[in-house]
Amino acid sequence: MAILIDETKRVLVQGITGREGQARTRLMLDYGTRIVGGVTPGKGGTRVLGVPVFDSCKDAVASLGPLDISVLFVPASVIKAAALDAIEAGVKLVVLVADRVPVWDAMEIAAAAKKHEARFVGPNTLGIASPGKGLVGMIGGRAESAREWFKAPLPPSRSGKGGGTGVGIISRSGGMSSSTAYYCGQAGVRISGIVHIGGDAVLGLRIPDVAAMFEQDPATDAIVVFGEIGGSQEEDFADMIRDGRVKKPVVAYIGGKAATSGTRFSHAGAIIEGNKGTHAGKVGALREAGAIVVESFGDLPAAVVGVLRRISSRSLMTEAERKAVWTTAITRIEPNKVAVRGRDIADLMGRITFGAAVYLILTGDEPTESVGRLMDAILVSSIDHGATPPSCLAARTVASTGASLSQSVAAGISSINRHHGGAIEDCARYLGALLASVGGDLAKLDDAASAEVARIKGSGDRISGFGHRVHTKDPRTIRLFELAAAAGLGEHSPHIAAARAVERAFAAIGKPLPINVDGAIGAILADLGIDPRVYNGIFMIARTPGLVSHVVEEQTREKPMRRIDPVNHAYDGPS
Repeated sequence: MAILIDETKRVLVQGITGREGQARTRLMLDYGTRIVGGVTPGKGGTRVLGVPVFDSCKDAVASLGPLDISVLFVPASVIKAAALDAIEAGVKLVVLVADRVPVWDAMEIAAAAKKHEARFVGPNTLGIASPGKGLVGMIGGRAESAREWFKAPLPPSRSGKGGGTGVGIISRSGGMSSSTAYYCGQAGVRISGIVHIGGDAVLGLRIPDVAAMFEQDPATDAIVVFGEIGGSQEEDFADMIRDGRVKKPVVAYIGGKAATSGTRFSHAGAIIEGNKGTHAGKVGALREAGAIVVESFGDLPAAVVGVLRRISSRSLMTEAERKAVWTTAITRIEPNKVAVRGRDIADLMGRITFGAAVYLILTGDEPTESVGRLMDAILVSSIDHGATPPSCLAARTVASTGASLSQSVAAGISSINRHHGGAIEDCARYLGALLASVGGDLAKLDDAASAEVARIKGSGDRISGFGHRVHTKDPRTIRLFELAAAAGLGEHSPHIAAARAVERAFAAIGKPLPINVDGAIGAILADLGIDPRVYNGIFMIARTPGLVSHVVEEQTREKPMRRIDPVNHAYDGPS
């Protein structure tokens, strides 16, 4: 679990066509953030880094469906209009990067957010991050450094069990947000989340707000705060600890010890006025509440490590993990022991099927018995489809030259790509886009599918996953949907429902185009929640035994260097 941002959140970038907007969009995309659109008034209809651009947030939502987060890379002078555009379009979290935002503008944004039940971070924030899941803003600078600096928790299984934990970092300083996470990481501490709340006097989320989220987050074991002089956020946070609203361990550092009344420390939100917001007052309040407050920032990582050791937290990395140049979450090898995704392989052997094992290694979770049977069926359905597909022709052609089994099979595997086996992923993504266009409302699918089929008929486009050059009623498709229903994936499962809606739409115009086996597999895998990036790999796993069989047959039955006719051949095996 993560707070505010994870890999599922659909993110919009306002000001995406500007220099800063483009640079930070690349950072977020490279890190894995799900950027689905951008906004720059007057630039609608263009694309930046493959991301569609719209004239307003309202236009973006109308085209893309509901959006979770919008991050604003626009000047302070127009940030109010941009933020209100996002909030009024239904975006529930707005991240305001710009500094020097007028106080009255920030207050109007706060009022609009309250009215529309939205939240905002900033102004004057570097952003937010959930290591290993996503980041919004400019935190980390580059995707490579963000991955290296911010040590992510161990990934949980798909059921949410067995994952690692980390510490949640809340900072009032932009630069020290990354520094705190970096030095904690160097000390072997995993990070569940980083939130730079911003440096202005009027803010959206404050320290107490974010602390309450980390308190409820099962992936967070402790809370680390980089505080500063000025305001009452740290004192309010101390009240939460004292009242029992925050029970997790807290380690804090407060900057600005040497500042006196009237001193501005770094930015507008860090200024002592009279006796309010002093360093001594904040440190005293937090310590009295039970938090650990270090005198020097350099002491912070060791204090965090000490706390985590006392509570036996899994947020601490082992010495081997700290020294590792890179890590893998797939298989662990130790003397006399092999563990795949945390399961003893000897225990898996004879207990689960190969299809279930494929599901486990790809997703990190062991499937139910019915889903395991469904995965077996998917693999069996694609094990072979005769000698005409490109993978088989490639494998047999290379085998006829005298090449080895591995070379010949590799040639066949190499031909599995966008147009051969790729229809599984393409169809799943197409159905996902159709679902997004109706906001996930299955009752609207038939109308959306009819409109889409009309568009396709007029443009001459094709849809992957529908129709077949040989079959009008593919027996593999029928059986897969039967097994999917037995596994709990019926006509009301989103992607299967979308596929059926498209099928009905084609039938309605007198051009029946049934779902083929690739479309069925794509819809089923998507409804199982499996990452589309592995779909082509699943097809490769399934087709490999067929390729091996064809290569051995070519090597043992046919003459070398023959011309292989892709069509004019006959079957002479068992009837």
